[in-house]
Amino acid sequence: MRVSDSDILLAIKKEGPATTASLRARLGLTHQGARQRLAQLAEAGLLREERRQVGIGRPSALWSLTADGHARFPDGHAELSAALLDDVRQVFGAEGLERLIGRREAAQAERYRQALAGAGDLRERLERLAALRSAEGYMAELQAEPDGSWLLIEHHCPICAAATACQGFCRSELALFAALLAPDGTVDRQQHLLAGDRRCVYRIRPRR
Repeated sequence: MRVSDSDILLAIKKEGPATTASLRARLGLTHQGARQRLAQLAEAGLLREERRQVGIGRPSALWSLTADGHARFPDGHAELSAALLDDVRQVFGAEGLERLIGRREAAQAERYRQALAGAGDLRERLERLAALRSAEGYMAELQAEPDGSWLLIEHHCPICAAATACQGFCRSELALFAALLAPDGTVDRQQHLLAGDRRCVYRIRPRR
């Protein structure tokens, strides 16, 4: 099967910075083919190459997405631009902006509650939640941890521009997850894209 540029970018988007060898193994490319494709994507401004020490021996090339590379992934809420949010804040004040966020949160909560209705246990609710988030463009996945908790991992944020301009969107999503999973589980955000992490990660712990 032919590996497309999108396949390469998606692998790095999901797994984070990767060596040539790891990408070659993951995507089934030859060493020369992988080097050539990665160099082409770097020349196009979609990837950057850094040299880092990985294990013993010479430093390895580590490939990561540039801003243009991240921009290749869809933004499903482009209308929520920083300029529009700034206009809302100026016209209606901080209280008006909070009302806007609250209205969005309420509509989203109702949609999620309907989708999670009838789920048998916490794990099934989390699986449905991850599927919902993926459908909205968050590239979400659920990962079980050895201590009995779960990680809800979101590799992409389709409302990143809006969330950067107004972090109330991020606060409302954390509150929404907590409400959806109560009283069976607690939610903590452990990685946050806006804090400089490469993704958002939520740890869900079952209540004993």
